[in-house]
Amino acid sequence: MGRSLLSQFLNLSNACPRFTSYGTSSKLQRTVPMIQQNHLPIVGVRRNHRCYCSVSAPEPTVSESSTTPIKKRIVSGVQPTGSIHLGNYLGAIKNWVSLQDKYETLFFIVDLHAITLPYEVQQLSKATRDTAALYLACGVDTSKASVFVQSHVRAHVELMWLLSSAAPIGWLNRMIQFKEKSRKAGDENVGVALLTYPVLMASDILLYQSDLVPVGEDQKQHLELTRELAERVNHLYGGRKWKKLGGRGGSLFKVPEPLIPPAGARVMSLTDGLSKMSKSATSDQSRINLLDSKDAIANKIKRCKTDSFPGLEFDNADRPECNNLLSVYQIITNRTKEEVAQECQHMNWGTFKTVLTDALIDHLNPIQARYEEITSDAGYLDQVLAEGASKAADIADVTLSNVYQAMGFLKR
Repeated sequence: MGRSLLSQFLNLSNACPRFTSYGTSSKLQRTVPMIQQNHLPIVGVRRNHRCYCSVSAPEPTVSESSTTPIKKRIVSGVQPTGSIHLGNYLGAIKNWVSLQDKYETLFFIVDLHAITLPYEVQQLSKATRDTAALYLACGVDTSKASVFVQSHVRAHVELMWLLSSAAPIGWLNRMIQFKEKSRKAGDENVGVALLTYPVLMASDILLYQSDLVPVGEDQKQHLELTRELAERVNHLYGGRKWKKLGGRGGSLFKVPEPLIPPAGARVMSLTDGLSKMSKSATSDQSRINLLDSKDAIANKIKRCKTDSFPGLEFDNADRPECNNLLSVYQIITNRTKEEVAQECQHMNWGTFKTVLTDALIDHLNPIQARYEEITSDAGYLDQVLAEGASKAADIADVTLSNVYQAMGFLKR
């Protein structure tokens, strides 16, 4: 069920959980500023236009909306393949819950990305619904965030095609994931979609004029491509060129900035503390799935890889499994690193595993209960996804219309 947009979107994920390991772009490293306060243009409102009437009336008061800063916009998503696990949750979805209070947020299930590699056709629809249900069960609030399915907003695919005409093939060939997976599978077993899906990811982000995109260290290369593609299209078709065609001029796309999640949110495998927890791993023992039973959680923690050092500690390069398990415990108990270090420094593994198991069960139990409640009412989930898609389309269609105009297409 769920791979993070930039999961990973975005392995968005993977947080596009399947937006997996990429090298860090030096250019992107230079563009990770503190979040600045920008104001988005309001579509359809003519600036500096006032109407003065001759009738006598009290002095107008400043509306609340005019003094409230416009929230920056964030987009992110997870692929509906495999089971959403603790890494997806702590690395992406859990962060969304706090982001939705500070930003305008759009969270979607990136089902179009899920078909870039062989997949279970009969399971895609169910996995998509289950992933959406888990978004809501984990705390995503539809009164604050739009939740929808990527393929339900057709502008994603249309904009991808337009962007593809401007994306140099050399940019796509340098994407590490394509190189790795095509080498393993062989050219005859790899579809074109695996090569071009970074352009679809760029469409996912640019379509909504996103200010920020939550990314992990392994996702920076794809966001850098999105930024470069936005700048390239702005240069080729924006500004005066667009204005001559009857457009407003200026940039077609906002160039998004990365939003790096809190340290410690990258969860590693239970069987190898140096590998990221992944849905594609052969052994289910390597991950805690959000819907695992109490017995399954207890068994996986009991059997997870540890070491023979005395006591427990953070940040010892020789103890990756120890650092990973302590980090998980810290995040799910909402405590500071210092508090956890103090509590666990003299524990043995047997004691700590029991403590960690209890904490995981306590944390996941409300999510599982809420998930069962949501999935028992199909009509509710359908309504949420339909409303989310409608809101998303309202934004996306404006961007798409502008790009069509700037690229010289005949108006529909």
